[in-house]
Amino acid sequence: MYMTETIDFSKSEQYTLSIRLSTDGFSFSVSNPIEKDNLHFFDHDVDESLSLTANLKHTFQEIEWLGQPYKRINVLVAGKRQTFIPLDFFEDEQAETIFYHNHPQRENEWVQYNILHKSNVVVLFGMDKSAHTFLHEQYPTAKFYAQASPLIEYFLSKSRLGNNSKMYVNVRKEEISVYAYERGRLLLANSFPCKVIADRIYYLLYIWKQLAFDQERDELHLSGLLDEKELLLTELRKYIRQVFVMNPIQNIDLQAINECE
Repeated sequence: MYMTETIDFSKSEQYTLSIRLSTDGFSFSVSNPIEKDNLHFFDHDVDESLSLTANLKHTFQEIEWLGQPYKRINVLVAGKRQTFIPLDFFEDEQAETIFYHNHPQRENEWVQYNILHKSNVVVLFGMDKSAHTFLHEQYPTAKFYAQASPLIEYFLSKSRLGNNSKMYVNVRKEEISVYAYERGRLLLANSFPCKVIADRIYYLLYIWKQLAFDQERDELHLSGLLDEKELLLTELRKYIRQVFVMNPIQNIDLQAINECE
């Protein structure tokens, strides 16, 4: 069910629609760039027995307002098939070669990239060609991003506050994504497979130690699917003093893509 009564879709040409594609399901945000704090989130389950494109087609049949015209369309691709390289070493003709050096090759995949000038990083990511074709037919002006891209830029701006190092963690159903900064300088961007809280704690403490972060001064910020939030906070605070939950807890990537426009 989608509680859209508060949105006037007759004015959709003024709005930004952002879509996150994930094996966990699809998520959407609709915002009016003219009005601050006017951001609406919607989630939609997928049938895991169907392909990504088939799920997209069903979703567009079910949700009428996806067919409205929008001022801007953002598509975020969630998943592990991404690679980060320094901007100084990036050549676009080598994008596919570099990507498949780090990931096994797949049929029907298109390798894309986002250049993040503020972070001096390029994010390479793979996307299903059929899904891309379908979305491009619906939204010819859509821009495609790896889920990590807006998060890296969003956390970068926050990491400059204060005089300490910061780690930002986005928890998903079967993995965590970690972004670490030293006063505005990106130190680490990576994802780790883990489904249970014990594994999440292990990875985070291991990374914290490897980066030589200070247990008293440096900060750890959590977002995403925090179903066991209190237990996770209790365990992490045994070793790290400054542990926080971000606002909003979920869909922070969909918020970030709007703020990074």
